[in-house]
Amino acid sequence: MIWIEAFKMAMGAIRAHKLRSSLTLVGIIAGVASIIAVMTGISVIQTTMEQEMTVLGSTTFQVQKWPAGVNTDVDWRKIQQRRPITIANADAVRAKVKTVNLVGAELWRFGSTARFKDRSTNSNLTLCGGTKEYPPNNTHYVEFGKNITDEDVRIGRKVVVIGYRVAEELFPFIDPIGQVIKVDGRRYTVIGVFEEKTSALGGNYDNYILLPVTTFQRGYGMWDEGRGSERSVNMTVNAISAELVDAAIEETRAVLRLERGVAPRDEDDFTIFTTDSLIRSFNQATEGVKIGAFVIGIVALVVAGIGIMNIMLVSVTERTREIGIRKAIGAKRRHILLQFLLEAIVLCNVGGVIGVAVGFGLGNIVTLFTDFAVNIPLNWAVIGVVFCSSVGLAFGLWPAMKASKLAPIDALGYE
Repeated sequence: MIWIEAFKMAMGAIRAHKLRSSLTLVGIIAGVASIIAVMTGISVIQTTMEQEMTVLGSTTFQVQKWPAGVNTDVDWRKIQQRRPITIANADAVRAKVKTVNLVGAELWRFGSTARFKDRSTNSNLTLCGGTKEYPPNNTHYVEFGKNITDEDVRIGRKVVVIGYRVAEELFPFIDPIGQVIKVDGRRYTVIGVFEEKTSALGGNYDNYILLPVTTFQRGYGMWDEGRGSERSVNMTVNAISAELVDAAIEETRAVLRLERGVAPRDEDDFTIFTTDSLIRSFNQATEGVKIGAFVIGIVALVVAGIGIMNIMLVSVTERTREIGIRKAIGAKRRHILLQFLLEAIVLCNVGGVIGVAVGFGLGNIVTLFTDFAVNIPLNWAVIGVVFCSSVGLAFGLWPAMKASKLAPIDALGYE
């Protein structure tokens, strides 16, 4: 019963002092909303990234010359001096590592154009020179036609598997299989079309073309003008099972160090990463933002807490006679203390609930303009409410103690 009465009294105090209560609630709402909005926004992006990063598959990891993810703690001059990873390195891993079953090699080029008769794509095509392992290792499979083969790679055939969007642009009314297209002026025969695969992060899953890696090398050479260095192969490696991923990574590292002549005391001259390592890198990059939002929110809540304390002190003064009457008819100190503490906590949580709702809304604004999925991190809602309760308890304690210590005779005679 006392909880219900305390809630009614708290709501009555808010209604009786609308301006004062509103200003106090604004501080609480701002503090909670700032924390919840940032955490929600990061959660939205992180959830989408986790879904996008499963492109590698749960048992697949990648080896490349360049660091992956958003890690900024990198000596790029030192990375630039690394020797490129080669197809021979991929062949060595395929032959010597017993815990893997698929080892792919990929070379990439951006900004190409494809044509078929009088139709053409924009000049933003992505080209991948790869091996037959590309589809399974990148979880992007051929829907129509067939994939490139080991023989295509060995001979260097001028064949391609095109993305879903490329097929729509060049072949809106006819079957693309067997047709000859020009990519950057070179003629290739279409042997397959990838399944449709959209990306919330803007990835070109449907806007690219796969051709044999040897054909790519003949057509574009091994010099990467964009990086100003020799092209380096991106190696995708699929472990036999999820339980063997760690062992496969270590065996791959050992084989590559031996093949590339890395001295025992020297660090790796290549980078190995998995989906989990990319997610960890993202979390590390956003750690400062999370801490900053948390600090700002706490400061706002402390300021709001001071406002709560002032409201409660004024409320104690205005209700001195009421307190005297309650004590005169048998109310104990703990009853008065509990009543005012509950009022402070309820007042804080009214603002807290509004702040959580506002924070969820602000954090999900990005989903209105992108394909990101809406995300509601309920754990942070609980944390927000707990913080509000703590603020109410901490800053309502002094007014509550002051009210509970009033002598009935003095309180009844207060004017």
